Amino acid sequence: MKVPVLGITFCILVLTIAGAVVQARDDGRYAHSPLKPWFDGLKSGKGLCCSDADGFSVSDPDWESKDGHYRVRVDIEWVDVPDDAVVTEPNRYGRTMVWPTKGTLGTSIRCFMPGTMT
Repeated sequence: MKVPVLGITFCILVLTIAGAVVQARDDGRYAHSPLKPWFDGLKSGKGLCCSDADGFSVSDPDWESKDGHYRVRVDIEWVDVPDDAVVTEPNRYGRTMVWPTKGTLGTSIRCFMPGTMT
């Protein structure tokens, strides 16, 4: 069976782009931030937050606490935060942060750091 070259080229292009999107890495833009060493050492019960997930700030309407547990909206999906993903040290950044990972079973939370609800 002969596979068209265009089909193979398209598949390689898609896999290359998908691989680039999935990889999380420090691109150096925060190298001079006084909080960088703190973020680099930030961890939950699941390990270092920045080791394999990119974190981002979450607006107050996109996270909530109920009965001592958290949940957070990632993209358009509400995801329950496992207790061992909660960062327990004081939040020096001030804003709520989440480090989600996406896999074949959906979105999971590596780290969640609640901020102050204002």
